[in-house]
Amino acid sequence: MKRRVVITGLGVVTPIGSDVPTFWRNLVEGRSGVSRIDAFDVSDYPTKIAAVVRDFNPEPYIDKKELRRLDRFTQFAIAAARQAVEDAGLEIHEENAERVGVYIGSGIGGIHTLLENYRTLLDRGPRRVSPFVVPMMIANMASGQVSILLGAKGPNSAAVTACATGTHAIGDAFKIIERGDADVMIAGGSEAAIVDLALAGFSNAKALSTRNDAPEKASRPFDKDRDGFVMGEGSGVIVLEALDHALARGARIRAEIVGYGMSGDAYHVTAPHPEGEGAYRAMAAALRDAGIRPEDVDYINAHGTSTDLGDVLETVAIKRLFGEHAKRLAVSSNKSMIGHLLGAAGGVEAVATVKTIEEGILPPTINLETPDPQCDLDYVPNVARPAPVRYALSNSFGFGGHNAVIVLSRYQPE
Repeated sequence: MKRRVVITGLGVVTPIGSDVPTFWRNLVEGRSGVSRIDAFDVSDYPTKIAAVVRDFNPEPYIDKKELRRLDRFTQFAIAAARQAVEDAGLEIHEENAERVGVYIGSGIGGIHTLLENYRTLLDRGPRRVSPFVVPMMIANMASGQVSILLGAKGPNSAAVTACATGTHAIGDAFKIIERGDADVMIAGGSEAAIVDLALAGFSNAKALSTRNDAPEKASRPFDKDRDGFVMGEGSGVIVLEALDHALARGARIRAEIVGYGMSGDAYHVTAPHPEGEGAYRAMAAALRDAGIRPEDVDYINAHGTSTDLGDVLETVAIKRLFGEHAKRLAVSSNKSMIGHLLGAAGGVEAVATVKTIEEGILPPTINLETPDPQCDLDYVPNVARPAPVRYALSNSFGFGGHNAVIVLSRYQPE
């Protein structure tokens, strides 16, 4: 018999707040975290804006001596994981350590470390390169360091599926508990890739918004005048727990995870399938896994990146799967405020979806000023609104044709 899996802890580092209460308040108020990049000279770049984390202080979470050996993406993950574990009231000790696992992914990993050390290699020679460069830059090190620092000895893995990373990590962690291989999983995603190389690459791929004169208006999912996504950074981590384990220790249950679906487009390295076919199959698989009907779903936390093709094809996939019910669904994109957190997006958006269920408030899609005739659903434009949510989907679709969807629900005691 499958074990029920619930969510008992939440943690975030985002461009609109580096703790859950601040993040949620700003999300509901529709505040943008996008601004001009000032960490490096952007005068020669077509895109000069990003959603940067500006209020992050690692010292409450990480020993000062360890900081220089941790890339920024790993620091974010440790902070979010510690928040989530504290929120869950979870104590990890010798008796339970082997039943507590970690599954935190990153789409890009330690690119700050890679670039800094490559410049050192060119300028000062090989003997000046840090001996920690490889363990600092590899994408699995967020999971590795969280496991080490928390003493979690259970299943320890990491997803690397571009923009779908965080959702794949949470979905895989859900299945690990469901089949009995762990009682608790600390899962999500982390990313810190706002560097010159990544900005140049995404810019030259024509993927990014160039609305440099109005940064807070640049990320505009489903709007007719959208012109690309905005890079973001941060981390979102949740504590997933077997229901019996959570009840036995008297944990506060925030929500339940009831379904997980994934698919591959097998189409193109960056473009989504032209009929939204992979997104459709991932959502359908998630509903099947949850054992619910399309009409049971109240809300979708959309992938909604603000790209020309992506927003239309996600809409197409939703309409195909949900039929007439699509018009009754609420769909919104957190990326309108926090930008695209790449491998961390699914983790942060899972936290937002849990809060949506818990609080009964739908976060808005801001900057939706001119409706696109091809995007004709209820995207909760510009202003949050109250609504009861029993079942919600969180969608993530990544470069390489990676599609992942989780189904979250309000917890119902047996």
